[in-house]
Amino acid sequence: RLVKAIQANGEVVAMTGDGVNDAPALKRADIGVAMGIKGTEVTKEAAAMVLADDNFASITAAVREGRTVYNNIEKALLFMLPTNVAQGMVILFAIVFGFILPVTAPQILWVNMVTSVALGLAISFEPHELDVMLRQPRAVSRPILDAFAVWRVAFVGMALVAITLIAFFWMKSLQASDELARTVAVNTLVIGQIFYLLNSRFKTDSSLSMTAHLGNRYVPMGIGAVAVLQLLFTYAPPLQNLFGTAAVPLDLWPWLWLGGLALFFIVETEKFVIRKFLSKPTPPPNRYA
Repeated sequence: RLVKAIQANGEVVAMTGDGVNDAPALKRADIGVAMGIKGTEVTKEAAAMVLADDNFASITAAVREGRTVYNNIEKALLFMLPTNVAQGMVILFAIVFGFILPVTAPQILWVNMVTSVALGLAISFEPHELDVMLRQPRAVSRPILDAFAVWRVAFVGMALVAITLIAFFWMKSLQASDELARTVAVNTLVIGQIFYLLNSRFKTDSSLSMTAHLGNRYVPMGIGAVAVLQLLFTYAPPLQNLFGTAAVPLDLWPWLWLGGLALFFIVETEKFVIRKFLSKPTPPPNRYA
């Protein structure tokens, strides 16, 4: 009855037990946890999890790990979706408004493959955030793509589209060839995604510090891998022939990185506004967390 009463309030219930009489409650709970040392075989059969060390601290550690895994899934989605939206919208804008494609389909596939593997995977290994156990439990009915996520996807997607098109038309205004203009546009898009990866390590908290970028050794590894691949994409003759790219003059690279840095500060400004004006005060931790 206690389990049902708590579930009726919209809570997710984990029930622990070691005796035969605990089996019905373990079955009824969302997550039944049996004691592995002192628990009876009936209890272990009824449970979804078996606590091998009979230590309640292990349950806390499991909750912490589960929250971090869910947070990382959210972060990965909020990184991948805007970048994919940007890649599609760049081509859509060209078709709708009738100008030359800033990025060709093979180049889009290259960007998607490179960023998905090297950058998308890196953010999946984010460590625990300091306040992860102080947050309210997530509502069961809350979708993983809530209103904020839809806003972030649209906002960042359009920002990436903007810097990519600005780079392309800037090169065309300098009478650059289509191949060079497209190569600059692709590199601008990728650099923008690199900077957005740094934004994405925290959903709304600030990334404006060096300490904010420590703790995940896969992020610099992913960025390094992307940098090497983009240099090959830009300067290696076989890839130039395959993707229709051209060597980018060295004096252009600082401008491309400045474009990515501008995107970084735009997203940080959006996060600041959300923290300052839109975020609700953090309530005290739920006793069932």
